[in-house]
Amino acid sequence: MKNVNNRKVAVVGCGFVGSSSAFALMESGLFSEMVLIDYDMNKAEGEALDISHGLPFAKPMQIYAGTYDDIADCAIVVVTAGAGQKPGETRLDLVNKNVAIYKSIIPEIAKRNFEGILLIVSNPVDILTYTAVKLSGFPENRVFGSGTVLDSARLKYRLGEHLGVDSRSVHAFILGEHGDSEIAAWSTVNVSGVPINTFCELRGHFDHENNMRKIAEDVKNSAYEIIEKKRATYYGIAMSVRRICEAIILDQKSILPVSSMQHGMYGIDGVALSMPCIVGNTGVEGQVPISLNDEEIAKLQESAKALKDVIASI
Repeated sequence: MKNVNNRKVAVVGCGFVGSSSAFALMESGLFSEMVLIDYDMNKAEGEALDISHGLPFAKPMQIYAGTYDDIADCAIVVVTAGAGQKPGETRLDLVNKNVAIYKSIIPEIAKRNFEGILLIVSNPVDILTYTAVKLSGFPENRVFGSGTVLDSARLKYRLGEHLGVDSRSVHAFILGEHGDSEIAAWSTVNVSGVPINTFCELRGHFDHENNMRKIAEDVKNSAYEIIEKKRATYYGIAMSVRRICEAIILDQKSILPVSSMQHGMYGIDGVALSMPCIVGNTGVEGQVPISLNDEEIAKLQESAKALKDVIASI
C-alpha cells in the first residue's frame, strides 16, 4: 500500500463515539496526523481544537477538521457516523437510519482511491460492515467492524471481578452479532490456561450454570444499562478502537473478535459477524478456527440467520 501514510488516521463522525475515539487515538501516540470529518464542520472543528489544546501534555500531532479529500493517504478511516442508540432501542432498530447514512459516506471514501483500512464502528456494526463492503468494493480484508471486541472486554472484566483476578489474565470471546444474539463462547474460556469451571472452583464458586447465565446476560445488557443511566456509551468503544488501531499500525497480528465477512466456517456464509481474527497491517489476515461445542455452533448459526434476515429486509 504505497499510497498509505501509516502515521495518519481519519475519524468520520464527531459525536460521542467519534470524539471519544479521536481522544483515545491522540493519547495512543500511534499517529502524527488525524483528520476529523463531520457533516457539521463546526462540530469537527470544535472537537479538533479541544483535543489539540492538550497536545503540550502528549506527543506532537496535527489534528484538524477536514473533508473526504483528506483521507486518501490515511492508514485507517474509522467510521463512527450514524444515529445513536436511544433508551429502549436495540442496535438493529437503528438499521434503516444508519444504512441510509452509510450510502452517503462510503461512496465518498471509495472514490478517493483510499488504500488503507476501513474500520466500521457505527451500530448495528455487523449490518453496516456488510453494507460498507458492498458499497465500497474494497477487498474484504480491508473492511471490518469493531464487532464484539468491546463485548469480549466486558466479559473479561466481569469474570475478573467475579473471580477476583486481573481481567487481563482472562481469555474469553463473545462471538456472533454485536447485539442481542451474541454468544459467550464458554467452552473456550480460561484463566491463564486453566479452564473456567476449574478456576471458579479454585475461587470457591460452584454454581457454574447460573453464574455463566447471569454474567452473559450482564454483558449483553450492559450497553442498555449505560444508555439508560447516561444516554450513550462511548469510552469503552473508544478504547476498543484504540486497541484495534494499535494491532493494525504496529502489525501485531493480534487475535481480536472483529466483525468480518464469513465464507463457510460453521456453515455461515454471506454475512458479517464476529469471530476471532488475526489483525495486522493489511487488516484481517485470517480467521482463527476456534473450537466451539454443538450448542455454541447452533447459537452462532442462529445469530447469523438473524443478521441475514435484517439484510434481506434492507
